[in-house]
This record gives sequence, structure tokens and C-alpha cells, in this order.
Amino acid sequence: MLRLIREIFMLLTMTACLAPAQQAAVSSPTVHQALNDAWWTGPLLAPSANTLPHGHVLVEPYLYDVISQGFYDSTGKRQGAPHVNGFGSLTYINYGLVNRFTVGLIPVFGYNHASNGTDSTHVDVGDLTVQAQYRLRLFREGGWIPTTSIAVQQSLPTGKFDNLGVRPNDGLGSGAYSTTLCFYTQSFFWMPNGRILRARLNVTQSFSRQVSIKDVSVYGTSQGFRGHANPGAAVFVDLAGEYSVTHHWVLALDATYRHQYNTAVTGVDISSPNEPILLHPGPSQAFALSPAIEYNVNSKVGVILGTRVFPAGKNTPNSITPVIAINIVH
Repeated sequence: MLRLIREIFMLLTMTACLAPAQQAAVSSPTVHQALNDAWWTGPLLAPSANTLPHGHVLVEPYLYDVISQGFYDSTGKRQGAPHVNGFGSLTYINYGLVNRFTVGLIPVFGYNHASNGTDSTHVDVGDLTVQAQYRLRLFREGGWIPTTSIAVQQSLPTGKFDNLGVRPNDGLGSGAYSTTLCFYTQSFFWMPNGRILRARLNVTQSFSRQVSIKDVSVYGTSQGFRGHANPGAAVFVDLAGEYSVTHHWVLALDATYRHQYNTAVTGVDISSPNEPILLHPGPSQAFALSPAIEYNVNSKVGVILGTRVFPAGKNTPNSITPVIAINIVH
């Protein structure tokens, strides 16, 4: 995997070095690139602040492999964990209901493979997210106000999360109804060589309802457990940039921060109903970088390849996630 990361960064560097020579051959570097000359797929993680025109559809399926192992607990001590590959797919399906207002679905499927333990029984569905987004402002060339929008996402607990028996890796959901409030911004900047840098700053805050739990679950409970989990609220910040190297090629990078408050698990074991069980793993936080490269076939179809890198943090396992996605707008 480290070799894959090195190769991606080498490719990014080589492309960036070749771009000025290619650009000089076709136009003056002092001429500003036109907005409609830049084709984009979008960075790996930051959704667009813009909405779809009425009647238009966006479909963007992702394929990824979350490779994780180890984390720091609430005392700051490093904890080991079995090597896990979390293979998954996630698809954005958005529709422009009316101008400035987009609705959509985000279905998720997954399969977990553990080097030390049992794998998932089969590919299964995760939690389903429905969303609605309203655009407040649209960026105008020569202006300073970015495109801004607000969105609401509702996660539905369609993925399995408890009653996992001897296959804890069947757990692909949270069991919680979660509401996420989103604020998205997007702006364009012209570099000294005339090429465009598209920037996004997105901030989200999510809240989850209490979850009833039975037996083995994704919350670390064991067979015989009866109780509840209260997932902590989470804040997520994503600063992303895309540099239009050529008409077709784009370099992208997301820098993210996530903080989730303590998830309290309370209940009893049915074999000892008078002895309460209290689990308080504490809050978690994580920083991540997601470099990627895009190839845009045209203004409506593009492919992006990259990786998300999470160093081990507080109650957060280290992970590397290779990702490939295709963006189609009609």
C-alpha cells in the first residue's frame, strides 16, 4: 500500500511538472483560463456547494477498501487490532428537483475481511442516507462571494449492527437515526499561470438518536447484552482544492478533521441483570489527507483515483483507503 501511495504522489508530481510546458505550447500563460474550459470530477470527499439544474441527474459510484489496524485509546495508549479490509461501495444519486434545490440518496454496501477472525457472511447493505440541498448564492467571476448552500442529510439504520453472533464483521450499520446539518462553500481562484484552482470548505454537524442493542454489536457489546447506545455528536470539516492542470487532468486534495463526542453504552448482561454495564470509550478525533488525480473525459463524465490516509489518533485506528469513482452528470 505504501508503494501505491508513492506511485500516486510520483504521478501527481510528474503531471504538475509537465503541465506548464503543455500549457505554454497552446496558449499564453498570462491568459486566464475560462470557467467553462475547466472540467471537474470533484475531490474525493467534499461535496459540491452547487446544485443541479432542474431535471438533471448526477450519479457517482465509489469503490474503496478501508485498510485499518491499531488506535490510541482515551488514556493515550496504543492498542493493537486485527488487520481489517473494509471493502465497500457508496453511490451519490442526486436529482435537480427545481433550480437551486437538489435531492438525493446515498446507498452503501460493504464486506469486511479480517486477518484474525471471521469475515462478513456476504456483501450486505449499510445505512442509507437521504439528503436535500438548497443553494443560497452562486459564484460570479470577478466577485468574491463563493457559491454557498445548506443541506440536510438523514441516515436511516438499514445496515446490520447488533445480533451479530459469532460474526461481528457483519456489522455494517450504526443502528441510529442520524441527522447531519451541512454548510458548503465553493470558490474559484486564478493562479499566476492563468490556471484555475477550485476550492471548497465544508462544515457539517451530526446528531444521532439513542440505539437499542441486543447481544454482539458494533458498539463492542457481547452475547447476552441488553441495553442502549447514545452515539456522540460529530463535527466534520473539509478543506479541499482542485487544480486544473489541463483540459482533462486535475489534481485534487482534501484535508479533513473529525471530532466525535463520547458514545455511551449502558445496559446489563442477562446472566447478571443486577450488575450494570457502562462503556465510555471517550471522544475520538482524526485528521486525514486525501490526494487524488482526476481525468475528465468531457464536462459530464470524469474519473478520480486517490487514497485517504488516516494516521492513528485518539480512539481512531490508522487506515489507508484506496478509492476510485466515476462521476456522471446528465
